[in-house]
Amino acid sequence: MKKSALAAVATVACASAFHLAPAQAQFAKAEDAVKYRQSTMFLMNNHMGRLGAMARGAVPFDAAAAQSSARLVESLSHLAWEAYTPNSVTDRSRAKPEIWQDAAKFKKAIESAVAETQKLPAAVATLDGLKAQVGAVGRNCKACHDDFRKD
Repeated sequence: MKKSALAAVATVACASAFHLAPAQAQFAKAEDAVKYRQSTMFLMNNHMGRLGAMARGAVPFDAAAAQSSARLVESLSHLAWEAYTPNSVTDRSRAKPEIWQDAAKFKKAIESAVAETQKLPAAVATLDGLKAQVGAVGRNCKACHDDFRKD
C-alpha cells in the first residue's frame, strides 16, 4: 500500500512539470493518450461537479468534502496535458487541431487552468470562497473547451 501511495505522489510530482513534446514516448498508441486524458478529465469533472453542487446549494456545504475534492482537482489538473501528443488524434478524441496548430495558445490555456485549480484547496474553506473559485475554474474550463474541444 505504501508503495502505491508513493508511486501516486511521484506521478503527480513528475506530471506537474508537463511539456507537450516529451510525452510522445509515453503513449505508444494514440488510443492510449486519448484514454489517459479523457479519464483524467472525467475524474476532474466528477469532483468539480461535487464542488459545483455545494456552490449552487444543491447539497449542503461540507468543508472536509470540499477540501478533498479540491485537492483531487488540483492534483489531476497537472496530468491530462501530457497526453496531448501530435499522434493522438483519433475518432474518439474531441481535441481540435488548434491544440497543435497554436501550441503557444494551448500552453497558455493549460497554465491558466493549472493556476486556477491550484487556488481551489485554499478557497474551499468557506462557502463564499468555494463559490468564487468554482466559478473561476469553471470559466477557465469553458474557455479552453470553446477553443480546443469539439462538441
